[in-house]
Amino acid sequence: MKNIKIDKIVRSKRKTVSIQIKNDGTLIVRAPLTLSKKEINDIVLKHQHWLETKQSEIIERNKKILTFTEGEEFLYLGKYYPLKIVDDYDNLLTLNDNFYLSKYCLANAKEVFTNWYKDEAAKVIKSRAEYYAHNYNFQYSKIKISNAKTRWGSCSYNGNININWRLIMAPIEVLDYVIIHEFIHLKVDNHSRKFWQQVESIYPDYKKAKKWLKDNAFLLLQI
Repeated sequence: MKNIKIDKIVRSKRKTVSIQIKNDGTLIVRAPLTLSKKEINDIVLKHQHWLETKQSEIIERNKKILTFTEGEEFLYLGKYYPLKIVDDYDNLLTLNDNFYLSKYCLANAKEVFTNWYKDEAAKVIKSRAEYYAHNYNFQYSKIKISNAKTRWGSCSYNGNININWRLIMAPIEVLDYVIIHEFIHLKVDNHSRKFWQQVESIYPDYKKAKKWLKDNAFLLLQI
C-alpha cells in the first residue's frame, strides 16, 4: 500500500466492499468473506487520493481546542450559543440567549461546562425516554447517563438504557433517534430489516438523524 493504512478489516457475508473513515481518522474496510487481503488493498488504493484528503481534513478538524474565551460558541440541542464571561459569584454557568460563564471559574471552565451538560442531559434524556415509553409502550428498568467515548447508546439484558450525555449538544431529533434505537433493541437485538422497520414506524425520518450523527459526531467530542 502507498501510505494508506487500513486500521481494521471487518469480514461478513456482505457482497460489496464498504470503506469508512471514522471521526478519529481511522480507516475501516468492510468486505466479503471471500475477498483476499490483496484484493481489498487494490480497492482501497483506487481511492487513495480521496482517502488521504479526507483523513487530512479530519486530522486538521480534530486539532481544534476549546479556549473558553469570550465569543466562542458552544452547542446545546443543535444550536450554537456564544460565550460571555461575566462577574457572577452565584452562577458558574447559565444559558439564555448566550452561555454566561463566571470569570471566577475560568481556570476549570471545561469541568464546569461538562458538569452543566451532564445535568442538562440527565433531565432532557429522562424526559424524552419517558415520553416514548409512555406513547409507544416500551418497558425499561432505568435510564442511565453514559460517559462513553465511542458509543452513543446501549441497552442491557435487564432493561437498562444507557444514553451518552454528549447528545445534549445534538439536535433533539438526534437525541430522540438514539433513545428510540435503544428502546427497539430491547425487543430486537440486532440491526435486521425488522429492527429498522420498527425504528421507522416510530421515527420516519430516522435516516436524517443517523446521518447527522455520523457527519457531526466530532462536534460532540470536543468537550
